[in-house]
Amino acid sequence: GLVNTYLEKSLSYTLEYKTTKDGTYQLLDTAHTNVPQSDRADDYNLAKNITIPAGSTYYYKLNITFNNLADINQEADRTAILSTKFNLGEAIVESPSLYTLKKLKLTVKDGNPDFATTATTDETEDGLYSLQDDYGTSYYYRGAVENNYVKFGGFFWRIIRINGDGSLRMIYDGTQAWPNANGATAIWESDRHIHIKPWNANYNDAKYVGWMFGGDDGTASTKQNIDGTETSETEKGKAATYNQTDSDLKELWVDPWYKTNIEDKSLSKYIGDEIFCNDRSTAPSGSTWWTSENTTYKGFGVNTTAYGGAYRVFDSGGNVKTPEPTFVCPEKNDAFTVSDTTKGNGSLMYPIGLITVDEIVTAGSGSYGKNNQYYYLYKKSRYFFWSFSPNNYIGNSANLFKINVSGGLHNANANDGSSAVAPVINIAPQYAKTMVGEGSMTSPYQIPGVD
Repeated sequence: GLVNTYLEKSLSYTLEYKTTKDGTYQLLDTAHTNVPQSDRADDYNLAKNITIPAGSTYYYKLNITFNNLADINQEADRTAILSTKFNLGEAIVESPSLYTLKKLKLTVKDGNPDFATTATTDETEDGLYSLQDDYGTSYYYRGAVENNYVKFGGFFWRIIRINGDGSLRMIYDGTQAWPNANGATAIWESDRHIHIKPWNANYNDAKYVGWMFGGDDGTASTKQNIDGTETSETEKGKAATYNQTDSDLKELWVDPWYKTNIEDKSLSKYIGDEIFCNDRSTAPSGSTWWTSENTTYKGFGVNTTAYGGAYRVFDSGGNVKTPEPTFVCPEKNDAFTVSDTTKGNGSLMYPIGLITVDEIVTAGSGSYGKNNQYYYLYKKSRYFFWSFSPNNYIGNSANLFKINVSGGLHNANANDGSSAVAPVINIAPQYAKTMVGEGSMTSPYQIPGVD
């Protein structure tokens, strides 16, 4: 409790906080200007509201000032007493993602959209939709969104979603802020991607749907996963999903771009290590997701295979169905991270990836094969854009999902050299919640002091 026998206005106070040890203190809204008077130990609220996201550490500083009160005799203050102890009171747990959402001045809406329908208006203008991910509740934008712009590293980005840990997942969108197309036909804007390159030169093995894969590029895989019986890297490399060798797109283009544009500019500290899901899950042994699959041999060599993304987009006959997106990565081995080996695989060199088929659907693409020239992912480009999600292996071809030139969800052979790259990164939670701006083209979200 607080004991304060000083005169009424003799002691004033301020309360400050910072979210990182080396950060800058910011003033909190306090419940009083002066330290409350009390001649016995009573409880008082010094701050109106203190919110600390679950799992976070904040730093606080209380400043108490003895004031010289003009025209008031303060002789009694010579023997006055100030004694107190502090606590945070009863904790109200708020998820990190909800905290970031509120800091960005956003709200939440109930229910789920019709994922089969293209989102041609801003469906999240009155609040973001939510879906569970590997960290908690994720909040995502959908449709012709106009308040998800970010400026970072000299580039403009569009927020895909707030991850469950409070970080911001965002996709590259050029060196200037582009407006939504609002149904306009392609006008060949080339500023909104970093490269136009194939996923991998080789594509005649199921392993080539992987961001990384087992064995050397050009050697055949003979099983889907490692099983613990292998005694060497060579034996492990026979498994299609063993994360041993980089795909061409990762090694030659995406990783070097990150090093040049993020790491070499000393921006890495702002980037989180959240999962990029290269979902290579398949139907359990003894069953199939496609009628053309073998019940036992899937996911390696030249065996016809439907992957998890295809299962959520097509029915067992390969026909288009209402998509069933998920932000939870089915297999830890496919959950690409740099150093996180609790939830992820720890196989990445740099924390950068691509958008998933599930994120394309939740953003508003509609069912497979539909076009959408209104939502924020449509880039008015002559090029298709790679996703991070395998579709299938069929007809001696490893195939992945992509966004086509009309904004629709489509398919591409891994060797397709006409597909562009729009990388995805995550702004770490401790910086996501400090962003200023309105998220608009003219006032994009930014980390204070970072261009």
